Amino acid sequence: MKKPELLSPVGGKESLEAAIQGGCDAVYLAGTLYGARCYANNFTDEELKEAVRLCHLYGVKVYVTINTIIYEAEVPNFLKYVEYLQTIDVDAVIVQDIGMMDLLRQTYPSLEIHASTQMHIHNLEGVKLLESLGIKRAVLARETPIELVEEIKKKTSMEIEIFVHGALCISYSGECLMSSLIGGRSGNRGTCAQCCRQPYDLYSDGKKQNKEKYLLSTKDLNTLKYLPQLIESGVDSFKIEGRMKRPEYVYLITSIYRKAIDSYYETGAVHLTKEDVEEMKKIFHRGFTKGFLFHEDNDSFTNEFRPNHMGVPIGVVLSQGRNSIEIKLNDTLHVRDGIRVVGASKDTGKEVDSIYLEGEKVEEATSGNIIKIPYDEEVEVGSLVIKTTDFLQLERLTEEISSGSRKVPISIQVRAKIGEPFKITLKDDQNTVTLSSDYIVESSIQAPITKERLQEQLDRFKDTVFTIQDWSFEIDENIFLPIQKINSLRREVVQKLEEKRCYHYDIVKGTYQKAVPHFPLERLKTVYVENEEQFDKIISKGYDEVYIDPKISELEGPNIRLKVPRVQEHLKEYHRPLLVGELGSIYAYEDVVSDFSFNVVNSYSVAFLHALGVKRVTLSYELNDAQIEKLITAYRERYQEEPNLEMIVSGKIESMVSKYNLFQKYSLSSNSYLVDKYNNHFPIAFKDGLFYIYHFENKKVENREKYYQMGIHSLRDSF
Repeated sequence: MKKPELLSPVGGKESLEAAIQGGCDAVYLAGTLYGARCYANNFTDEELKEAVRLCHLYGVKVYVTINTIIYEAEVPNFLKYVEYLQTIDVDAVIVQDIGMMDLLRQTYPSLEIHASTQMHIHNLEGVKLLESLGIKRAVLARETPIELVEEIKKKTSMEIEIFVHGALCISYSGECLMSSLIGGRSGNRGTCAQCCRQPYDLYSDGKKQNKEKYLLSTKDLNTLKYLPQLIESGVDSFKIEGRMKRPEYVYLITSIYRKAIDSYYETGAVHLTKEDVEEMKKIFHRGFTKGFLFHEDNDSFTNEFRPNHMGVPIGVVLSQGRNSIEIKLNDTLHVRDGIRVVGASKDTGKEVDSIYLEGEKVEEATSGNIIKIPYDEEVEVGSLVIKTTDFLQLERLTEEISSGSRKVPISIQVRAKIGEPFKITLKDDQNTVTLSSDYIVESSIQAPITKERLQEQLDRFKDTVFTIQDWSFEIDENIFLPIQKINSLRREVVQKLEEKRCYHYDIVKGTYQKAVPHFPLERLKTVYVENEEQFDKIISKGYDEVYIDPKISELEGPNIRLKVPRVQEHLKEYHRPLLVGELGSIYAYEDVVSDFSFNVVNSYSVAFLHALGVKRVTLSYELNDAQIEKLITAYRERYQEEPNLEMIVSGKIESMVSKYNLFQKYSLSSNSYLVDKYNNHFPIAFKDGLFYIYHFENKKVENREKYYQMGIHSLRDSF
């Protein structure tokens, strides 16, 4: 059975080295443009080139994230950037924007494209659509249950990638507008403000329900216990989240998963120690969850107590003196460790600069010791003390990373026969390089070079990625070889092997073509209603089409269109007009209109959906007027047709959709809402088996006429 790829996160140059030394098979990273982690260090163009070269020397693949939505004005530079990525031989690009996916697959047919988890692929039909387009790999939504992952893998030929460790979004990825709507920092543009990690209060019928504040903050995914099932599922790539994490984190988590995967293939079982788990907890965790991938209990999915590093408990506060506290330890504490004192009313923290044990200043204290440390903040007696940074752990991990212990094993064959050119052959697992010197081996009269001396001179690979595992000699006795010639040929043959390992892809250019249907210019009014009462109120208001919620699906008529859930792990059969919210539904159904959740922000996405049979395309909430005008103009010029566009102009905005459900954790009425620290009220609802959070302000467009004049065909109200 083929080993799954271990895919590690890289946010900068230091993390790249950490991932490689940790034992990854591939890395995912970003340049300065179009990556969904804008606040990572990321790579300049020249740094990307060097990163690809270094990775390929080690046999590590490089996937570049260009997984943001791309506005119309950005498309020319986006294409230039992708062409540059091909010139430096990246192995694949990771894409969210459906229009850019379609543009790239036609413009650069040899480029390997991976569908980002931001594309919201969570069912077999979505994968089959990508498969039909020639997309190489789908990164499934993190909520996809393992049984469905296994089914998808059996029924498609596509590569499947899943997240196995790290931070989780509370919302389905690519389906969260909360950060964008609140502060203009779009998760779909790589600038998420992590609203889910902020404090909230929960109210139902005006009564506060919660004790802890971080109601939407997920625990970190950890699937080590389930690796055998993941391996047996046939999943192609195991992805670690963490492009914003420090290099030591990347190294440690990568190395532990490397150890776990390898041990399964060597022994048939995953072999980990208690110390491995403790090391992970020390470096960073918010508590661990097996995720909805393995059917985590709803009430165990989040950590409402705190949104950041939980650390490890090391003691309790016994007393507080003037500018100091006394702690009884149940674990080791070292000078330069970071600690947090967790009280009932507040947390405080610091880096420990000195420790006093029985009045003596020490560098380290251990379990059972009662110590004093300088501490200026007021704390409560009995408060828990946790270690958030382990200085010795970081020091050790830094040394392991810098040791460069990961090497590429090679074999060397040396031929030194009198009267023949001196020859060296190097072999790795895929390549063979043979070079001959311009020096003809001679007999030695006074100082013959021995096999041992020759081996010593050749075994100088410290500054390369290689290590010699196997030697082979064909040499005559009493030969003379100048040291200069030995060294020169060694350097040349190493260089040639490096060149072979730094493989190149041919750039194949294609032509983008898209046949789009003709749509007559119209001025339509549509409306979405959730219940029969709303339906009765709008029926006489002259709407051209009514979108209805699944709970009133029994209503039918020539102008009624059913809105199906935008998360359907197993698609139901429908034989009627539909409003759909994800790619699998487009593959499965006819007579569909696409909803806002497709994140359509450019003309290529509109054309892609129209060409698949979508009759009307709803634009993203994240477009402004100028961007809408650019989109429409570009569509008209490129396709010589009118796009059939819809825009939502009033009503509630679904800012987040989640498999996690506050209604299941708390006893809530339909009149429930979240309140943030600015006293904004976010209505919440449970429908279609999913948890929804709505924006605190409803959408309301006053001047509707201007959008018709721009070329929007349909304006939608929502109740």
